Amino acid sequence: MNDLLRVAVLLPCYNEEAAIAATVAGFRAALPQATVYVYDNNSRDRTAEIARGAGAIVRTERIQGKGAVVRRMFADIDADVYVMADGDATYDAASAPRLVDLLLDEQFDMIVGSRVHEAAEAYRRGHQFGNALLTGMLARLFGRSFTDILSGYRVFSRRFVKSFPSLSAGFEIETEISVHALELKMPCAEVETPYFARPEGSESKLSTYRDGWRILSTITTLYRIERPMWFFGALAALLMTVAVMLALPLGLTYADTGLVPRFPTAIGVTGLTILAALNLFAGLILDTVVRGRREVRRLAYLGFSAPMRPERA
Repeated sequence: MNDLLRVAVLLPCYNEEAAIAATVAGFRAALPQATVYVYDNNSRDRTAEIARGAGAIVRTERIQGKGAVVRRMFADIDADVYVMADGDATYDAASAPRLVDLLLDEQFDMIVGSRVHEAAEAYRRGHQFGNALLTGMLARLFGRSFTDILSGYRVFSRRFVKSFPSLSAGFEIETEISVHALELKMPCAEVETPYFARPEGSESKLSTYRDGWRILSTITTLYRIERPMWFFGALAALLMTVAVMLALPLGLTYADTGLVPRFPTAIGVTGLTILAALNLFAGLILDTVVRGRREVRRLAYLGFSAPMRPERA
C-alpha cells in the first residue's frame, strides 16, 4: 500500500476499556501507515486513557449515541480512505488491508465487512434473526441490499464520507449508511470477514428489542422520505379501499330505495375519499421534491474524485 495514501481508522467507543487496546494494536499492525482515531462517547471507564496509551489519537464526542459519533468523525477527519470498526475487538483487523486494496483497485465507494461469526457467543440471541429480517425488508423496500446491513466494519472512499448527510442518533446509523449507498447507486461490495466474541469484561451496548425497533423505524422513515409516491400511494389505496367497502352497501340501498339511511356512514366515506386523494397528491408532489433533492446529493457526491492509488492520480 502506498505511503502517500492517507488512511484513517475510525473507532467509536463507549466503555470499552477491556477491548480497546487490542483493537487499536490490531489495526496499527494491519495498517501501519494509517492513523487510528478513537472517539470516546462519554465513557465512564478508562477507555480514553488506554486508547491513548495504545497509540491512538483520542477525541471526545459529548452527544450520546453512535450516530452522533460517526457524524463527528466523518466531519472532522480528512483522509483518502476511511476504515470504520467498533472498539470491542470483535472485527478482524487483519482483513483491513484486503478491504482497502479492493476499494482502491475497483474504485468502490464502500466495502462492507460481512460478518462470519467464529463462536456462538459472537452474536447475541435474536441478532441473527433480526439482521436477516431487516436486511430482507431493506431489499424489498429499496430493490437491492447487502447481506449484513448492520455490520459496523466498513471501508469508505472520501467521496462517500464527505457526501453523507448523517442524521441518525444511535445504532441505526449502519442502516442509514446502507440506504445512502443504495439510493445514490454507488459502487459497493461485500467481503466476508471473521467476527469474534467480545473479550472477557467487555459488554455489548446493544438492546435487541429497543435498537431493533429503532432500526425498523429508521427504515420506515427513510422509505417515506425516499419513496414518497409508494408510501403515500399505499395509504391512499388503503383509505380508498375502506371507503369503497363502506360505500357499496349505501349504493345498493340507494339504488333500491332512493334513500341514504346511514347518513353518518356517507359522511365518513366522503372523508375517507378526500383523505385518499390528499395522500395521492402529497405523494406526487413529494416525489418531485425528492427527485430534485436526490440530484443535489448526487452532484455533491460527484464533487469528489473516485478513490484511487496516488500513482494513478
